[in-house]
Amino acid sequence: MPQLNEIIRKTSLAPGIVRFDLHCPDIASHAKPGQFVVVRRDEVAERIPLTIADFDAAAGTIVLIIQEAGLSTKKLCGLERGERVTDVLGPLGQPSEIENYGTVVCVGGGVGAAPMYPITKALKAAGNRVHSILGARSKDLLILEEETRRVSDELHVCTDDGSSGTRGFVSGKLAELIASGVKIDRVWAIGPGVMMRAVCDVTRPGGIPTVVSLNTLMVDGTGMCGGCRITVGGKVKFVCVDGPEFDGHQVEFGELLKRSRMYADRESRADRDHACRLGLKT
Repeated sequence: MPQLNEIIRKTSLAPGIVRFDLHCPDIASHAKPGQFVVVRRDEVAERIPLTIADFDAAAGTIVLIIQEAGLSTKKLCGLERGERVTDVLGPLGQPSEIENYGTVVCVGGGVGAAPMYPITKALKAAGNRVHSILGARSKDLLILEEETRRVSDELHVCTDDGSSGTRGFVSGKLAELIASGVKIDRVWAIGPGVMMRAVCDVTRPGGIPTVVSLNTLMVDGTGMCGGCRITVGGKVKFVCVDGPEFDGHQVEFGELLKRSRMYADRESRADRDHACRLGLKT
């Protein structure tokens, strides 16, 4: 019998991108598309929010897909099959609003394809016609292409360099779909802030409802610290408890992008010369 939070399977999806299947039966039995967990590699590690990429209540497993973006994620990705993640807290956040809207477009940019997958699967199961658009810088960084294809009516792939699918950005492919006359009832967009903003710029003129999942800074994941506050429709919201999904046409993306770069210099220094001193006497 696996231990709680044990890594049942570890898979490399692309350079610097790892998939973990974790034994988390309580979380798996309660998780819904759009929700996330907060994990710690060990007792002195940083808290990292990760959207649940898939879950299986019967098997008691959840899927997390992690990109090595800094020191903490590199250490987390260094864990191997059979090892345990010390803390996995969740499911957190509000689930996606899944209904039969008609025709929906699910746009996943980069690692945003991971949180988009369970939403796409649920929207298809609810009876929607699903167009999926996946984007990455190059073919070797595309993830979940076949999995997404299986739960979509149509899949469109875009890469910045043209190494797979159409050369260009996901927002451009979405604009093409709209121009072709496809009646779109709702759009989901998950990925880098600049990508989500570009998608919203495409859908705003036609008034197409657009949902974005925000990856602003989080610490505790329960609304206590205020680290993930963002302005939506002129009101302050906390991504961890009010979101992570919001009306993209109401999000102040300038503020979001500024906050996402707030600790870039410190993170860079931590990657170069970090030495943990917790517990050491001075």
